[in-house]
Amino acid sequence: MTIQNNNEHEIKHNFIAGEWRNSSNHIQNINPSDTNDVIASYSIATKDDVEDAVLAAMSALPAWSSSTSGERFDILDAIGTEIIQRKDELGDLLAREEGKTLKEAVAEAHRAGSLFKFFAAEVYRSHTEGYRSLREGISLQVQREPIGVVAAITPWNFPLAIPAWKIAPALAYGNTVVFKPSELVCGSAWALAEIISRAGLPDGVFNLLMGQGSETGAAIVEHPNVAGVTFTGSSDIGRKIGASVFARGGKIQLEMGGKNPLIVLDDADLDKAVEYAINGAFFSCGQRCTASSRLIVTKNIHDSFVDAMSNRIELLRIGDARNPNTDIGPVVSEAQLKKNLEYLQIGLKDGAKQLTGGKQVEQATPGWYLSPALFIDAKSEMKICREEIFGPIAAVMPVNDYDEALNLANDSEFGLSAGIVTNDRLIIDHFIDNIQSGMVQINLPTAGMDFHAPITGRKNSSFGPPEKSSYCREFFTNTKVVHANYGKRLNSKKEES
Repeated sequence: MTIQNNNEHEIKHNFIAGEWRNSSNHIQNINPSDTNDVIASYSIATKDDVEDAVLAAMSALPAWSSSTSGERFDILDAIGTEIIQRKDELGDLLAREEGKTLKEAVAEAHRAGSLFKFFAAEVYRSHTEGYRSLREGISLQVQREPIGVVAAITPWNFPLAIPAWKIAPALAYGNTVVFKPSELVCGSAWALAEIISRAGLPDGVFNLLMGQGSETGAAIVEHPNVAGVTFTGSSDIGRKIGASVFARGGKIQLEMGGKNPLIVLDDADLDKAVEYAINGAFFSCGQRCTASSRLIVTKNIHDSFVDAMSNRIELLRIGDARNPNTDIGPVVSEAQLKKNLEYLQIGLKDGAKQLTGGKQVEQATPGWYLSPALFIDAKSEMKICREEIFGPIAAVMPVNDYDEALNLANDSEFGLSAGIVTNDRLIIDHFIDNIQSGMVQINLPTAGMDFHAPITGRKNSSFGPPEKSSYCREFFTNTKVVHANYGKRLNSKKEES
C-alpha cells in the first residue's frame, strides 16, 4: 500500500452525504499475487471529510430511524440480491486485492449478500416486548431504539463479509453508518459502498471513509457524535478504541482475534483430523481470527498425525489467488509477510522445530507468497503458541491425554474458537462445557461459521455484545423500559355519561 498525491490509475472516491468526494491524497491498491498489478487508487478521507460524514449521518438519523419496516426491508434485500447476483465479479476483485483463493472469495461474496438478506428479514421482528407489571393498573413494556451514528471499522481479511455483518444490522435497526475499511482492501469496500449507494437510502444514512486507521479511523472513533463503534482487528488497537469510546460514554463492540486450539485425541479419524487442521490452519493463508494455530495432539497419535500433516502440506498448491487450481494464495501485504517471517525465526529461537514450509515461494508473477509452515516440539510458553500470527503457521503441541489437552487449550489470553476431534461423546460434552471459548467446533475445522450464527469470544478475543444474528441487537439498539398508568378505563357509554 502506497500513498501519493497524483497517479495515472483510476481513482475511486469516498461517499459522503450521498455524493462521491475526491481528496488530494490517495491509497494505491496492490495485488499481492502480482505486485506489478495496481488495482486502482482510492481517496484518503481528511478530518473535514470525517466531520462532514458524521454530520450527514446525524442529520439523516431522525428520518431513517422512523422509517417503516417495509422501507428498510426493500433496501437491505435489494443490496443482498445484487451482491449475490454479482458474487463472481466481487469474488474476483476480493481475490485480486486480498489474496484469498477465488473459491473462498466468491463464497465470501455470497455470504455478504446473505447477511444483508438475513437482516432485511430481521426488520419485521418485533422490537417491543410486553410484561405483566407487579402493580395493579400499570402497563409495562420494553422497547428498542437505534443508538444513533454507528462507526463500522473493519479489517482486511474478510473485506466483504465483516462489513456486511456490521453495516446490515446497523441499518436494519434504524442507525446511520460511517464505514471505515482497512486501507489494504479499499476495492471490495468501495464496490460494496457503490451497491449500497444505489439501493435507495436517504443521503447521509450510509457513508464511506477510506484511509489509515491511525488517522481516518482515529478521527471517527474520537468524534463525540459517534454513538457506537463496532470494530474487528487486533487486541491492542481494540483496547485503545474501547478506552476512547468508553471515556465519552459510547457503546463498544469489539472482536479482537484469537489463538485457537484444535485438539486431536487418540480415537480420532486421522484423515479427517488432518483435513480439519489443514483447513483451519492454512486456508485463507491462515489469515483468519478463527484459524487453528495450536494443534494439540495426544502422544499415541502424535507421530502419525505429524507425518500425515507434513505429507498433506507438501501437496498444497501455492499460487495466484485467482487461479482456480490454487489452494493457498499470498499473504495480504509485504508487511504481513515480514511479520510472518519474523515469527518463524522466533519459533526456531524459542526451541520449536520447523518440520516443513515457511519458505518464500517464487511464482510467474512477483508476489508475497509463503509456503505453509508446521512447527513441532512446541510448548505453551513459546510466542508462536501465545501470540496471534495471522499467517500460514501452525504449531503441534504433544499431550498425554484429554485432561492435559483441555488445560493447554485454555492456557491462553484468547478465547474465540476451539475445536476437538474425537468420537467420545462424554468427552465432547465435557469439552463443550469446559472450553473457555465463545465458539466450539466438534469434528470440524475451528474456522467456518454459519452466516446467521453469532460470533463471540471470551477473554481478550471479544468485548461487548456478539456480532451477527439477532444477538447483535444488544449493540445496535438501546433498551427503553416504559411503565404507564393510563388512568380509569371507559368501559361503556353509560360510564361516559
